[in-house]
Amino acid sequence: MSRHVNIVVSGRVQGVYFRAFTRRKAKQLDLVGHATNLADGRVEIIAIGDDEAIAQFIIWCRKGPITARVDHIDVNELPANETLHSFEIK
Repeated sequence: MSRHVNIVVSGRVQGVYFRAFTRRKAKQLDLVGHATNLADGRVEIIAIGDDEAIAQFIIWCRKGPITARVDHIDVNELPANETLHSFEIK
């Protein structure tokens, strides 16, 4: 079953290649979606994949890459309404 989530990551997550590392991890887990810098310094992620892969991805997002400092993440389930074929940086 496919799971669609919106993850918003707060902390030192811009200017530290957070989105690039996020894309790499998403591809390792066969997820599709995108990561976008927000104007307020947070990063928003849309991720779509199987339940286990999404669960592992959320655990990774709570820590992030060594270059980042994650202070908080918000995770919200989304309706299955997007058809994506890769994981992109926006």
